[in-house]
Amino acid sequence: MQSAVIENGFAVIAGEIDVFNYDGLTRVYLTQTTEFIPVGVSIPANACTDKPLAAKKDYVVCRNSQLTGWEYLADHRGETVWNIRTGAEQQITVPGDYPADTTIYSPSTPYDKWNGERWVTDEAAKAEADIAEAAAAKAVLIKSAAAKIEPLQDAVQLDMATDEEKSRYDAWRKYRVLLTRVDISQAPDINWPEPPKD
Repeated sequence: MQSAVIENGFAVIAGEIDVFNYDGLTRVYLTQTTEFIPVGVSIPANACTDKPLAAKKDYVVCRNSQLTGWEYLADHRGETVWNIRTGAEQQITVPGDYPADTTIYSPSTPYDKWNGERWVTDEAAKAEADIAEAAAAKAVLIKSAAAKIEPLQDAVQLDMATDEEKSRYDAWRKYRVLLTRVDISQAPDINWPEPPKD
């Protein structure tokens, strides 16, 4: 088959031509194909006739931003980075350098702040969160103990409780008292009292 002749971007002689296809968004080189080009028609979109650069480790071959040639871009696709302002994790999906305001190092706690070189835990924020979590846990445990005490209390007050019910009633009340005495300011190092065995 005759080779196409391209002038000013359009075929002046119909025929086949080898083209090199690239992604329309990322400009990453995809494949080489042979296309039939009729007279007056251009090569397909996102394709060119100049050969791409040879493959290179840790880089990807891309069309340059002016679409006039090929270039190497760092290939971090699939890697995870963390935003230094928010600590949010993000996946890299496009070729090029790491996004601005990101680091390849993960924060070790939700309370870490970036100091320009590494993550540093904001101890005050962490302590505040630990205390809030302990307060919530304490409230749940006290409510759970009250739910156990209430039916037993009825039996005791109506003088209908068995010895086993009286014993459970006292055990749950003692447990609730111990819960109210828990010092949540010691969070997260709290020794929670053991609930009675039902």
